[in-house]
Amino acid sequence: MRLPYLLSGLLLSAGPAFCQPFSFGLRGGVPMTDFLSTVRSGNFNFTSNTNRYIVGPTAELRLPFGFGLEADILYRHFSYTGSGGITGITTTLLSSSTTSNAWEFPLLAKYRLPGKVIHPYVAGGVAWDTLSGLTQAVTRTVAGITSKTTTSNPPELGNSTSRGFVLGAGISVKVLVIHISPELRYTRWGAKHFLDPNGGLSSNQNQAEFLVGFTF
Repeated sequence: MRLPYLLSGLLLSAGPAFCQPFSFGLRGGVPMTDFLSTVRSGNFNFTSNTNRYIVGPTAELRLPFGFGLEADILYRHFSYTGSGGITGITTTLLSSSTTSNAWEFPLLAKYRLPGKVIHPYVAGGVAWDTLSGLTQAVTRTVAGITSKTTTSNPPELGNSTSRGFVLGAGISVKVLVIHISPELRYTRWGAKHFLDPNGGLSSNQNQAEFLVGFTF
């Protein structure tokens, strides 16, 4: 049996309770962990800035018996700077400024507990994360002569994409025609986006977020 016919059969068997099996809307919130970690390392130091928001569209397919499938597209922006020097025959001063967008694509299976107004739920699944618009501007000064370059492939970049697993828990409350769903979500990424060879900068593989969904 083909998948579309199977899904149709499941939805029809759900009866009147699932007369509106699809919902869509917006999900946003704040990261509870930093995207990047920095430490002082030798002669070159990094500082990072993660914008304190994450936002994007969300859609859910409600299945019988409290089950569902959710797909999100979540966006965040981050940046970091580096500065330091290399001492040799002449002193080389370096500074860099890097900005990038990160797009997260979680695909979750959900189970919603029964309730009249408030429905607690748990979720789990996989996610993909990819960087876009990555730009690093480097300023180099040697013997009083300054040069500037830009690159989309900085030396500390390890992986432009990553995959991980997701766990979440929250509640769903229906207010008129809107479902409001505050949620705590944890993601463990399988690879680091950034890893400085000297240990001054690395991306976090453990990610925690507080999100709120508004769906119709």
